[in-house]
Parts: sequence; C-alpha cells; structure tokens
Amino acid sequence: MPELIAKPALEHAAVSHGTCRLAPADLGAITSVALYPGKAKAADKALKPLGLSFPAPNTFSQKGDGLLVWTGRDQAFLMGVEAPDLSGIAATTDQSDGWAGLRLSGDKAAEVLMRHVPVDLRASAFPPGRALRAPLGHMSAVLIREPDGFLILTFRSMARTAWHEIELAMRTLAARG
Repeated sequence: MPELIAKPALEHAAVSHGTCRLAPADLGAITSVALYPGKAKAADKALKPLGLSFPAPNTFSQKGDGLLVWTGRDQAFLMGVEAPDLSGIAATTDQSDGWAGLRLSGDKAAEVLMRHVPVDLRASAFPPGRALRAPLGHMSAVLIREPDGFLILTFRSMARTAWHEIELAMRTLAARG
C-alpha cells in the first residue's frame, strides 16, 4: 500500500504589498460542533474547563490557544485545542483537513477584503471580536476580526485561489497609493 504524505494547503511565504501583509495561518485541530436542540447550557458547562463558551451569532470565544468561532445557527468551529466530551450535547466532526487559514493584516486589510466580500468590514462596522460566514468572491469563508486584521478560513481546495485573489487586491490597492 502506498504511503501518503500530508502536505499543507498553502506552501506560500508571507507577502506584503503596501501596508498589508498576507500569511498562511496554522489553524491546528478544527472540530465542528453542532448543538443538539436545547443543549446550549450543557455545551457551555462542557466547554468551561477550556475557558470557552458557545459563541453568539457573529462572535467568537477565545482563551489561550482555544478558539470557538460561530459558523452558523447552533454551529461553531473549535480550533487549537482538543474538543471536550460533547456526547449527547452536540454532533462533532473533525474538519482539520478540510479548511485552510490565511491571516491578512495591515491598516488597509478591510479595504482589501471588501473587494471580494459583500460586507462592510471597516472596524466601525465589524470590530475585533466579531466573526461571520460570508462569500469571498465565489468561495465560502469564515472571517474573524482580529485587532490588526483578519483570520480567514476557507475550504482547503480553494486556499490557493483565495490567496491569489487577496494578493491581487493587495497589489491593486497598493498601486493606487
């Protein structure tokens, strides 16, 4: 039987254009958590040892390496830490190999992303601590607002396309001065 070699979705080095920087982001383990009806309080109790709580829509909960980001109604991605036992509380699935991360930073990061995302991503409308699931051009993405930019999650199969589109927008914006 042949041995398969695990490869990262992106083997790019970080790039900078103008005041923005794009870099691959290591997401670690990703577990999809889909709550069973009426189990929000039980989920919070199970997540408490991690210092996390189930996020409200368009937000995330973070403690140390653990990040629990809202991805849809009664759904979230748990990243960076091992999932606690959520038997009877939520359906969980390992999504680690299905998603890739990109980190976009810089004072024009929102302007770059708004060329592809139909949402106002300026800090006044989408401040740090917010998250949303939105299209990135023709791709699905999860955007997490960080103090200096964005953590962008996209399907692994679309990671290179997302990289290309974002880098092109960075170059275009930098050329405008």
